[in-house]
This record gives sequence, structure tokens and C-alpha cells, in this order.
Amino acid sequence: MTDYNAIDALLADARTPADLPPADQRRALRQALHLSRTQVAHALGVSPSTVGGWETGRDPSGELREKYAYFLSGAQEKLRTQNETPPHPKTGTPDDHTTTADEDAPRPTPQPCVLCGAPATDEVEGYPQHLHPDDCTHPTPAPPHPETTPQPTAPPAPHPNPTPAPRPQAPTRTPEHRQEPTPRRRTPHPRTPDLITQAVQTALDTHAGDLTAASAELQRRAIPDAMALLDATRIGARYDIVGHPPLPDILRKKSAHGADEVWEARPHWTRQDPPPTPGDITALDINGAYLSALKTHLPLGALEYSTGNVHSRRRAGIHLITPPEWDHHPYLPNPLGNREEPGPVWVTEPTLRLLQRLATDQYGPLCDPPVIHESFTSGATEQLFEKFRQALRDAREKAITEEDEVTLEYVKSMYSKFVSTMGESNYNRALYRPDWMHIIRSQAFVNLWLKAHKAHTAGLTVMRVMGTDELHIAGNWQQVFTEGRGVSQVKVKDVYAATDTSHR
Repeated sequence: MTDYNAIDALLADARTPADLPPADQRRALRQALHLSRTQVAHALGVSPSTVGGWETGRDPSGELREKYAYFLSGAQEKLRTQNETPPHPKTGTPDDHTTTADEDAPRPTPQPCVLCGAPATDEVEGYPQHLHPDDCTHPTPAPPHPETTPQPTAPPAPHPNPTPAPRPQAPTRTPEHRQEPTPRRRTPHPRTPDLITQAVQTALDTHAGDLTAASAELQRRAIPDAMALLDATRIGARYDIVGHPPLPDILRKKSAHGADEVWEARPHWTRQDPPPTPGDITALDINGAYLSALKTHLPLGALEYSTGNVHSRRRAGIHLITPPEWDHHPYLPNPLGNREEPGPVWVTEPTLRLLQRLATDQYGPLCDPPVIHESFTSGATEQLFEKFRQALRDAREKAITEEDEVTLEYVKSMYSKFVSTMGESNYNRALYRPDWMHIIRSQAFVNLWLKAHKAHTAGLTVMRVMGTDELHIAGNWQQVFTEGRGVSQVKVKDVYAATDTSHR
């Protein structure tokens, strides 16, 4: 017999999902209150990348939807109240600290750089910043305003994931201090891989020390764990990572299993002539190729279109170029990779900068400079993933020292899958930047090409250059490269005779 009371109770508890404003309004409300994604994420108990997804079209569900709707409704009410509050009368003397017309004026430039605190005249996404890392310094903070002392802001809510000790918070920017901002001291970021160590220990405890089962679980968690580590290393950052900006058509796949129009310049080259002197050929494995490539010039904001043969070192993106002729194919691979189609091609920032470098007197020059026709670029920095990269590198080195193969494979999986899934991937919906994916991959190819060139200029014979990390050398390669498992070192993958055609 049907329990009508249970049905009535179910209907009484049923609630209509809370209404949410459009995605663009959600971000506008947060920014109008000068709140970062990290601050909102802490209050709601989610990651900043999750808040970014909500601001670009995705909707939360269940209790999170109720909490987010409550925050947005409160933000709307607060802004409405602020707009209806009449301004304070402009009476009294300057000692009363009342707001004057001069204090309402826009902040003068230069302003403290969000990366180093030194004066900067450029802005990225509304924040002052040195666009070239060479311009960043680490100055001593200026003393506070002589008349008043800014009150420190309240500490942020605890992050759901364990993190290193937080940096000191910047002083509150009160109206009387808007014209004389105080650069904050930027303390070094601890490089202890706490999240990685704890994840490995938890997996081992869950599987009662079974290394195979624990490693399999860590491999499955590599992508979300990498995103959690990224969020942890970006606590205190003064600008948001844009997860889902509008993209030009050249970055969109033409079919479900097709590719976009960006050429990554992946090398696939084999020398046809035998080495000039007899001897074995050594196949070297370049350690941490994708990990090293995380240090590259990445565009911060949405890509902006431009035309003309003009390139700014302060910006980065993708470029339509006519590549130069390459006359050194018998002994060095083309830095553009094995491209057989003639004419202009869309390349990434690392490929363009390499071609430009090879056209200078320092390299011969080896080729003419490329001709740029069109570009999609934005203000850029090399520091975007630097703390993330350092945490992974330190964890990798610690695992090697302690012969901890479970952690080592986990860390490798984290950074390789992170790079591979930041484009159009169903495995990582929090970060959608195919331009970053292409740029980081291309940087790995550029790093490999430069190692081949280094070997060639040292008098060695380069026999093969493949993928992101494979370099075959004839000759005494130890005079150029250091053997080991560190990121700056190489491993011996194979040794074979020059007459062995199986490696061709």
C-alpha cells in the first residue's frame, strides 16, 4: 500500500533550483566587488577553476547552486545599496581625511607590478605588470603613507587543500592611499610538494601498501590533482587564469577527430649520411621535456587580432608566417619540423622566436627572418606556471633521490596529462586553452632543437631528432651533456652501430 505521507513529505521537501544570472553577469558582479575567483572559491568550498567554469557558462547543481545563487543575490543587493547611498558632503579640512576631487582621479602610472612589486607601466587584465620577465626586480617595499597607516586586510578563509604557509596580505587600499600605493614584499614561495606527498601516502594507505594498485589510482587522479596543485600554487596571485576565453576559428578543430590549423613544428628528422668517423650512436632521452616547457611565454588574456610584419616581445600567441628557406637539412633538422606544404602557416610563439633567433648574427645567420602576415596575441609572461613547475620539479627530484618510483610516475603523469588536456578535452573541463597547449608543446620541440644545435656546434654528429625528447648523437656526447635523471640532464636510451638500419 502506498505511503501517502512519505509522498507528501517528498513533495514538501522538493525545491525548484535557484535561478542564476547569465554567465557574463556572474563575473561582472564579482569584479564589481573587487573579489578574486580565489576568494569566492574559498567561501563556497570549491576551487578557483570551478568558479571560472561557472562564469563561462557551466551551472552548479544541488547545494553548490544554492550557495552560489545566495552569493550572487547578495552581491547584487550590496551593489544596489552602494549605488543608492548618497555621497558624503565634501566639508572639513584635509586633516579630516574626507574624499577630495583629486582622490577620485584615476590612479597614476607607474603602479607596483603584481609579480615583483617594482613600478610598471603596462597592464594585463587590468593589473599592473612587467610583461617581460627581465624587467622584474625585487625591491624593498616603500614606507607607508606618513599621515596614516593602512590597516591589514583580514586573512582569507582556509583553502580546502593543504598549502604552504601563506604570504603576508597586501594592505587595504583606502581612498586616501590610491595615489600612493605601497608595493608589497613578495616572499619566496615554498617549494615543498605537500599535496603530492599526501596524495601518494593516502593512495598507499587506501590500498594497504600495494604499489601497483596505488600507482594505478594516482594515474587516474593525475589530471584533477594537477589542477588542485595549480590552484594551490596560485594562491595570492593578483590576476585570474582565463579558463574559457573566446577563441579564433584557427584554434578550433574542424571535426571531432581532426586538428586545428596551428602547426607545432614537431621534429621527425634522420640524417641520411653515415657519421664521418666510425663508432656507435647513442640515443639520448631528454628528461622532463614538458616540465621544462612550462616555462614559456604564454598569453594571459583573450587573443587579439592584428596584421603586419610586426612582433612585440611583450606579447605572445600564434602567428601566420611565411617561413624562411632552410639549407641545412643534411646535418640539422628544419626548426619548422617536417612540413611539406609550401606557403604561409600558423605557428606558435616559441617557433616564431626560434626562427627569428636563427636569423641573427649569433647563429650565422642560419636562415632569413620569417615574414609575419597575421597574429592573434595578448600580453604575455613566462611566470604563469612557474610555481606550479617548481613544485612538480622538486617532487620529481625528491622521488628520484628516494628511489620512489610511485611518486615519480605520478608526477610525470601530472604534468604530461596537464599539458595534453588543457585544449579541447573531455578529461579537463576546468581549463580550456588550446593556444597554451600548442605553445607549451612547441616550446618542448624548440628546447630539443636547441640541444641538437648545441651538439652540432660542439663538433658532434646529430643523427636523429624525434618528438619531444629523443636525440641521437655520434661522438663523445658526454663533453656536451651530463648524464643523470635530473631535469637538466639526459639518460641513455640505447646504443647501436651506425650500420644498424632498424633505427632509421
